Amino acid sequence: MGKHFKNYNMVVYIPAAVAASFTQEKLAQDYAYLEKYVGLDKVYLETHRGGCDVEADQLRMIKSFLEEKGVEVSGGITTTIDDFEGAEGGKQRLFGTFCYTDPAMRERMKEISEYTAGLFDEIILDDFYFTNCSCERCIREKGDRDWTTFRRELMRDVSENLIVKPIKKVNPGARVIIKYPNWRESYHYTGYVPEVQRDIFDATYTGTETRSTAYTDQHLPEYLSYSLVRYMENAWPERNGGGWFDTYQCWSVDRYLEQAYLTAFAGAKELMHFMWKDLIDNPFTAPMGLQIGKIDAMMDGVGKPQGVSVYIPFASSGENHLEMRLGMLGIPVEPTPFFPEKAGRLLLTESSLADGDIVEKLCKFVLDGGDAVITTGFLREAGEALRAAGLTEARLTGRRYSVTRYHVTGDMGGYYEHNKPALFPEIVHGNNESWSLLNGGDGDLHASIFLCSTYGKGRLYVWAVPDNDGDLYAMPEAAVDVIKRALCGSEYVSGRGFSAFTYQDGSMILYRYVKGDPRPEKVRVITGKEVKALVDVTTGRRFPAQKKQRHENFRMLTEYEAEVLLVPGVFGKYRWE
Repeated sequence: MGKHFKNYNMVVYIPAAVAASFTQEKLAQDYAYLEKYVGLDKVYLETHRGGCDVEADQLRMIKSFLEEKGVEVSGGITTTIDDFEGAEGGKQRLFGTFCYTDPAMRERMKEISEYTAGLFDEIILDDFYFTNCSCERCIREKGDRDWTTFRRELMRDVSENLIVKPIKKVNPGARVIIKYPNWRESYHYTGYVPEVQRDIFDATYTGTETRSTAYTDQHLPEYLSYSLVRYMENAWPERNGGGWFDTYQCWSVDRYLEQAYLTAFAGAKELMHFMWKDLIDNPFTAPMGLQIGKIDAMMDGVGKPQGVSVYIPFASSGENHLEMRLGMLGIPVEPTPFFPEKAGRLLLTESSLADGDIVEKLCKFVLDGGDAVITTGFLREAGEALRAAGLTEARLTGRRYSVTRYHVTGDMGGYYEHNKPALFPEIVHGNNESWSLLNGGDGDLHASIFLCSTYGKGRLYVWAVPDNDGDLYAMPEAAVDVIKRALCGSEYVSGRGFSAFTYQDGSMILYRYVKGDPRPEKVRVITGKEVKALVDVTTGRRFPAQKKQRHENFRMLTEYEAEVLLVPGVFGKYRWE
């Protein structure tokens, strides 16, 4: 990697307007600040954005200065543009994106690609590389296609003929990177086609900006900064270059830093700060080098991240971000756009239904011994096919009911009363044909929240997801543990307000978020293996493992658990011994 860290490069993006404004003195002053507090390995230097085009001599001056300091310099393009002479006017283009049916705009895009290729051997596209134009010309060219199909086909043409081919004609050895934004569930609506573009572009990049989750327009769970990197790594194996985050709408240093932490935990090769100007004299900047250096040491030798497989096909949406909510509950997830046939456990959400053969694949998966969890969003659309296949007889009534009481059934039984009311979809099922592991109710009403049935060598679980999936955070720990045992087996962490990141070498990173009412809280790390202690790898502290037994489904199980205190904003790496 770069000169500062072993496991990733520290990278900063320089937008066109910032690049155009640099004097040599200002550039040197800013560089000294960033080198001191962040550690600069690489920059992406933008040639065009909106109405700003940077002169070649200015770009060469910046590039020469940084390369003399040992900083790698690549190019960048943001595909937005102001109105200009020759282009058709009157287009309603949100965010100033190009109209890719306009001949003048198409030619302008090609010119920008060629210009940038003459200056850089590696070029990244910022995440405005989409189309939302619905002008009269676009309507005519769309014809009888729907907007999604039209835009997907249009952006394939643009990718090949206005971006990659022009760049490689000028600079045959150039490497072209497409950065995907943080709104994965909507890619296909605006022409992002990663399943196609993976054969056009050399590499990809991932937007990991989550900002302040409750008070921004996207409401993205913090865990997206990890899970979306993993998704794109599985979509483009070994070609996912890095994660990209910013300072906007974070409002606290911890919220800003958490974006970087999770991007690093996901194994991103580059940590991209957007953008240069925003980092100068910003109180968020100074802690970054300190904290990210600690993570660099923790990531040594961990191997690939591991987690529960979540099948999210390309061009899909439905129950969006649900797998990220599980990540916020301490369940490590590994989302993938390809059906994970060899996984031992699998989660299917409403998004999984974009695969027209999903029920057939699910049947084979469970028949062969896999454990699969399906959500009520999945059941709602696929219930008839699931019942016809003999996988489950469970049905949704279409009613919602309030839950204030949770009941963990069987030998692990227990009632948890007076919880915050949450609305759940009502499931009905054949008693004793399937068995409810977790119930919920209020007053005399009582229905299943988590249901299990068998099929072949495996098991199928049906999970009732609350109407507001944020209510998952308020469920009692014992109720959430029922879901954790189904998804994680005998290896899980019981607690709330944290994420667990697990790795190929058997290590685990635990992090408690700084949000809500931040205070330390204990979690129980549980394993079915015989162990002596849980070890804090950084400090060497040992947490003795307690041997415990519990009944489950008429069986006596032996487990070992260790209790750890998690402090908000402090990450730790652990391993069983």
